[in-house]
Amino acid sequence: MPSLKDRPTLLLVDDEPINLQVLRHTLQADYRLLFAKDGQAALRLVKEDRPDLILLDVMMPAISGYEVCKALKQDPATVGIPVIFVTALADTANEHTGLELGAVDYISKPFNPHIVRARVRTHLSLVRAEEVLETRLQIVHSLGRAAEYKDNETGMHVIRMSHFSRVVALAMGYSEAQADELLHAAPMHDIGKIGIPDAILRKPGKLTADEWLMMREHTTIGARILGEHHSGLLRLAASIALTHHEKWDGSGYPNGLAGEDIPLEGRIAAVADVFDALTSERPYKHAWPVEEAVALIRSESGKHFDPQVVAAFLDNMPEVLKIRERWADSLQETEGQFV
Repeated sequence: MPSLKDRPTLLLVDDEPINLQVLRHTLQADYRLLFAKDGQAALRLVKEDRPDLILLDVMMPAISGYEVCKALKQDPATVGIPVIFVTALADTANEHTGLELGAVDYISKPFNPHIVRARVRTHLSLVRAEEVLETRLQIVHSLGRAAEYKDNETGMHVIRMSHFSRVVALAMGYSEAQADELLHAAPMHDIGKIGIPDAILRKPGKLTADEWLMMREHTTIGARILGEHHSGLLRLAASIALTHHEKWDGSGYPNGLAGEDIPLEGRIAAVADVFDALTSERPYKHAWPVEEAVALIRSESGKHFDPQVVAAFLDNMPEVLKIRERWADSLQETEGQFV
């Protein structure tokens, strides 16, 4: 059994001592417990010793549980703490109010110990799952930025082109969840450049025929690094890595795919990647004006690029330009940029 300091911390808030006693007997074997008898004490304790979850009474003097929950959700430091209301109020309208304020669940009084323990375990598990996903995404984004830095790019490139891809995906009918998955997969489009010699990646002049053949291998190297997966983020990332240099007319690489044989995620990433590359300053080139980059994207519709993807991209240029401004190369990189 983990020591007390290693257990998840729960804050129990109720103005009735008997209710706190019941909760203490129900939960003390598995959790480190903090207690508050009113809303003000609860808010003070949250700042002093951040709990992993809060069980919060609704009807309390001075400050109600609803007001406490609202304050927690308005503070960036506490917005992520799950709140479960514990109340004698069985009215559906009251439950709706609490959930609208950001609570994750309701438990009715009198307490059923089995239900209390099950609900707490469930919501703590969801928090841990979200933390694992967030860590995984941070690793994914770091890998994407590593490839760009190796190629004289900036980490901001993968952020911008990923957000461009999301905008286009939404315009083409993706759901919010699907577009977000594309947002998180796109940063790995050039991960295969990790396997390309620096002498080729950083060569200031034109590549020889043999060097160009080796450069093209970054697509297949990237797909191999990411591996084969039947579904999920890594499957999508591997598809983008492999196909973002294919062209609508079949003249691209590595497999010479054409038209709709190219996965849609690869077609979207291709437009986003080229536009950002053209409009970005690099050691070996000046940034193109946006108007010239747009003209090239439009002229390559039906040749390099899928015409429908181009149309969706150009129709959303105001949003694209906002993304360019928000994640300009001069900005200092920070964690959580893809949110």
